[in-house]
Amino acid sequence: MPERNLHPPAASSFLGSVNRMFDRAAAAVGLDPGLAAVMKHCRAVYQVRFPVRIRSQYQVFVGWRAVHSEHRLPTKGGIRYAPVVDQDEVEALAALMSYKCAVVDVPFGGSKGGLCLDPAQYTADELEAITRAFTRELARRQFVSPSINVPAPDVGTGPREMAWMADEYRRLYPDDINALACVTGKPATQSGIRGRVEATGRGVQYGLREFFRHPEDAARAGLGGTLAGKRVVVQGLGNVGYHAANFLSEEDGAKVIGVIERDGAVFDPAGLDVEALAEHRRATGGLRGFPVRFDPDGAAALEVECDILIPAALENQITAANAGRIRAKLIAEAANGPVTFEADEVLRSRGVVVIPDFYLNAGGVTVSYFEWIKNLSHIRFGRMDRRIHELRADRTVAAIEAAVGRPLPPELTAGLRAGADELDVIRSGLDDTMRRAYQEVRDEWHGGRSGDLRTAAYAVAIRKISRSYQEMGV
Repeated sequence: MPERNLHPPAASSFLGSVNRMFDRAAAAVGLDPGLAAVMKHCRAVYQVRFPVRIRSQYQVFVGWRAVHSEHRLPTKGGIRYAPVVDQDEVEALAALMSYKCAVVDVPFGGSKGGLCLDPAQYTADELEAITRAFTRELARRQFVSPSINVPAPDVGTGPREMAWMADEYRRLYPDDINALACVTGKPATQSGIRGRVEATGRGVQYGLREFFRHPEDAARAGLGGTLAGKRVVVQGLGNVGYHAANFLSEEDGAKVIGVIERDGAVFDPAGLDVEALAEHRRATGGLRGFPVRFDPDGAAALEVECDILIPAALENQITAANAGRIRAKLIAEAANGPVTFEADEVLRSRGVVVIPDFYLNAGGVTVSYFEWIKNLSHIRFGRMDRRIHELRADRTVAAIEAAVGRPLPPELTAGLRAGADELDVIRSGLDDTMRRAYQEVRDEWHGGRSGDLRTAAYAVAIRKISRSYQEMGV
């Protein structure tokens, strides 16, 4: 096992890490320094302080909304509720959103928002009052708008908060026919879209599937075959980590041998029951007490030997202090910024393959794009054409049965006859998006001067954004 580094280099901030990774890729593609300076930094950051009456007294809340790039409109990015939110974090996340949208060809610019609070300390009614007040502050300055800036869920928020935001925006602008497109990630029953809740985790699954479809890429990580049987450790059993772990184990045959949470980590070399573990966490608030081996040192659990490590929690989890001890063959970044720049340099030098965050967790913004399109078109996917596809399938089955002279088995024809509903269409579009984006990034990885997947993904994003600036004007 590698020795511990007792004197690691000074760590970059989250924003500093993102910017240094950008600089590395910009140098690799030969980007004009002036254009690089324009592309790297946020165009605008709005900080707001607003009061809300909570339990018979006023509390003042601090929030931010950062706009990184407006090369495409609207800009897009989640709203995070957490006690550690600050401007550095919001700017870093906004930058990653720009690169993420560019890599997967979603026509949005990058934005991000955050509110400094611990949601667990407030009731649902209090959170609704806070969310509506925050929405009013942002909407007055067009930091929420279906045509200019479209938020979505992030850490600490979900469909409930997005429904409150959409309703408040609609109250402010009742004559805007597209008002419900002002945010995405809404409940499916409130003009949301099926498949959005699990979209980021599903995108992680599709991205890993595409990686393993290329034996040469898997071989660079010292892996072969498919996802079946691969030993997986997941950090964070929130929305993204849970769905990614569940899909990989239930649908691809991977073995989730370890899960890390705030109170520690659990392990089972035979593979954990992800659904049972998630239910235990919901019931108890943590992993302790689940009937497998428990280790209270969750940070050390990142260093467990495995095939795939999936950091799906917060940023800055793998640093210069522990990067030398990571024993995963492949790191799949489901969270934003889980690896610092210094750690990334260590992992690169060791030949550890990292599938970067702003490609791998792009499933959320991809399905948000589909929801935004649905809201603007005012019709759900599949409503106009599902039945005609079913009728064509019926005719095809009838023709085959006539040709062979006997009925086809019902278990075969059921799948043939079913028309695609909204969820089918969404999953198909997400799968295609993740496949095409990975193929573009791997072409850069194998054929360019990038050297690793992260730099290749940045290079792809930089070229697309810089081309937009040059064609449309900076």
